[in-house]
Amino acid sequence: MYLIGKTIRKLAKISFFVDFCIMQIETSRLKNGIRIVHARMDLPVSYCGIAINTGTRDQLPQQSGMAHFVEHTLFKGTTHRTAGQILNRLESVGGNLEAYTTKEETFLYATILTSHHDRALELIADIVFHPTFPQRELEKEKHVIVEEIQSYNDSPSELIFDHFEDHLFHGSGLGFNILGDPSVLLHYTSEEALAFVQSTYHTDQMEFFSLSSLPTEKVFQSAEKYLGSIPANLRSQQRIPPKTHKPFHLKKRKPTHQCHLIIGSHAPHLSSPDYWAFFLLNNLLGGPGMNSRLNLLLRERNGLAYSIESSFVPYSDSGVCSIYVGSERKTIDRCSALILHELKCLREKPLAEHRLSGYKRQLLGQMTIGTDNHELLALNIAKSLLHTDRMESIEEIKEELSHISPIQLCETANKYFQEAQLSSLLYY
Repeated sequence: MYLIGKTIRKLAKISFFVDFCIMQIETSRLKNGIRIVHARMDLPVSYCGIAINTGTRDQLPQQSGMAHFVEHTLFKGTTHRTAGQILNRLESVGGNLEAYTTKEETFLYATILTSHHDRALELIADIVFHPTFPQRELEKEKHVIVEEIQSYNDSPSELIFDHFEDHLFHGSGLGFNILGDPSVLLHYTSEEALAFVQSTYHTDQMEFFSLSSLPTEKVFQSAEKYLGSIPANLRSQQRIPPKTHKPFHLKKRKPTHQCHLIIGSHAPHLSSPDYWAFFLLNNLLGGPGMNSRLNLLLRERNGLAYSIESSFVPYSDSGVCSIYVGSERKTIDRCSALILHELKCLREKPLAEHRLSGYKRQLLGQMTIGTDNHELLALNIAKSLLHTDRMESIEEIKEELSHISPIQLCETANKYFQEAQLSSLLYY
């Protein structure tokens, strides 16, 4: 499964934190480099999986869509199981097995009753470390992926985000399209898929994560049992950060009723000192709240758009901010002008202290409510530790936000939202 834009942007908006008062998070590392992460929480259901620090950006230029292709075909057979046996192993006991690919990660994870935690761990370990990629199964799955690509191409409000990043990160692996080119992936072989796994699935860039009521000692023992004998395969090369390119302003003809517009720029990475100031800035600008400044301006006051949002997707060494609006052809220029005006206001007019306090309170409330989705919480814990080696508690985030002043927010807006450094992409 390709984690489509709305879902990945939702993950980014929830961010990475947890209230440690209701959860214990403990980690360990096996001799082969695989990290074990267990978050203990009193739940009847368990979530567990393997997070791999490998995604689309780790492909070679000629390997279009390979990371996503491999994620799909890992389920098609192992040295111990057929595709049918993999499919039924958790489904037969009411569980669920999922996977997704992003620019930087591949996740395979299960939702199961806690009594079947080991069953899920053993299956996921088998899928990741003993795949066979039978060519017969690959040929069938290629056509499934092509259908996925065609479905995605029929959704311009999603496709435009990928095209924007293609141009923003041109020349970097972050600019590679996740789904890939059908004319290329139709020729992939089982040998090529296996070679990709062997060259990019490094044990020191993996973690087994678990959100469960099980005792930590029990989870660590099970991880040692099923993962401890895996040979070490360590990463020797470092990712190259993307270069910053000159802003672009592109228009593409699309046979749709609406126009679709993105205005955006490079943004802070996951460990940037600007991270929380920008996160707050993006949230008040066009986050999920109906009272976001762009929603109030374009939808509520002027009735120009149904969909208006600002999203911030941070990567390990870069990031992207994308302001999206869909509107009629006769009003899209007006939408663009209002967005640019709102960014100018944020650059030039510091917020009143009471307004800034309200935005901080709103953000903390949204994030706390977001953690009530335990599946997303488990994925966010895994991703945070995978890329930053730490989790921030709610108290730590409150402390971070408390130091953000109206002047600092203005400075952040000036750093990332200068009109001369913004890019745009229009489907019309």
